[in-house]
Amino acid sequence: MNDPIEMIVGLGNPGTQYDHTRHNAGFEYVDALAEAVGGQWKLDGKYQAMTAKVRIGNADVWLLKPMTFMNRSGQSVAALAQFYKIPAERILVAHDELDLPAGAARLKKGGGHGGHNGLRDIIACLANNRDFYRLRLGIGHPGSASQVVSYVLSKAHPDDRISLARALDAAVEQTPLCVAGHWQKAMNQLHQFKAD
Repeated sequence: MNDPIEMIVGLGNPGTQYDHTRHNAGFEYVDALAEAVGGQWKLDGKYQAMTAKVRIGNADVWLLKPMTFMNRSGQSVAALAQFYKIPAERILVAHDELDLPAGAARLKKGGGHGGHNGLRDIIACLANNRDFYRLRLGIGHPGSASQVVSYVLSKAHPDDRISLARALDAAVEQTPLCVAGHWQKAMNQLHQFKAD
């Protein structure tokens, strides 16, 4: 795990009605990252996404927010990756994670989609390649599978919002290490972070 990163994707749903909902944690991360490095978002119809070309450390990196809605996120990711010839293992996807408590942030490479529709579509659109990196942003679990849809599409409790904001700051802080391919160091520092 020493791949440098050329594209960072934040997953979410477009539209003000989805702002600050749990499912939009990925959008919030790339927004915070863009702000930290002076990136300017623009709507790019070719990729059906908001994009920003930024400098992180010594590397040029594409930031991407698909505007296709969550379950079609892969269309934007695959289109930009194909155009710029970015392999899957040089892509980092930030997404909300039900299996982590609010305020936790974890990095990993590869794996399945865990029922996450955004990840499912990205894997499918990358010709079943699962080798991209993930930034898993904890949102907690409602306790029952039947409540998941309404849970992820609703706004978090204020305490959880504060925890997520702290986790996003910590993730942004470690992003230059990820971009440079120093994954173990980034993981060591991010995974010991506690939001409380």
